[in-house]
Amino acid sequence: MRRAFLAVLRRDLALAARAGGGGELALVFFLTVVVLIPFALGPDLNLLSRIGPAILWLGALLSTLIGLDRLFQADEEDGSLELMRASPLPLELAVFAKGLAHWLTTGLPLALAAPLLGLLVALPADAILPLVASLVIGTPALSFIGASAAALTASLRRGGLILPVIVAPLTVPVLIFGVSAVDAARGGPLPAGTPLLILGAITLSAIVVGSIAAAAALRQSE
Repeated sequence: MRRAFLAVLRRDLALAARAGGGGELALVFFLTVVVLIPFALGPDLNLLSRIGPAILWLGALLSTLIGLDRLFQADEEDGSLELMRASPLPLELAVFAKGLAHWLTTGLPLALAAPLLGLLVALPADAILPLVASLVIGTPALSFIGASAAALTASLRRGGLILPVIVAPLTVPVLIFGVSAVDAARGGPLPAGTPLLILGAITLSAIVVGSIAAAAALRQSE
């Protein structure tokens, strides 16, 4: 079972690297969002610094949605999904492997790029580490919430149009506590660790619930 899990994980990582349009495209889109919004807001550095964490988190959410519709749809089209259903590996673990691969190629690079992009939104130095920590802890939730929605739309021809409508409302708690973690580190009313702990709990719940929900949706689409 462990070998089957690792095989699914390695396959998705290899496909993402070979396609060249997953993590790289998400990073470019992330950079585009973070660069364009300050131009729209104007030269007010105080305003930019205050809303900078929200800009970065919104950019991370939008970047995560790129290519998410293909997470299961490509497997549905080439027959790989049918093999996963018939394999001895539980479908929930296969979904977990695919969600983990999506995060490793999309969410993690976004979190690692955040310190550099934080400079573009005038974030102070003491906010950079909490920002990276919140993104590392919170972006897996985006991937697994997205995975459950991607499973629902896997058999639809134009499911990519519906996917953001399903995912965006479900990610609101992640965005709230992701931004709150940075604000708390900058002297907010909450202790700095509290939003991170809540964000971690949301992520763990999203991984479990998202994997089970996605597997159930894939079984129903047989």
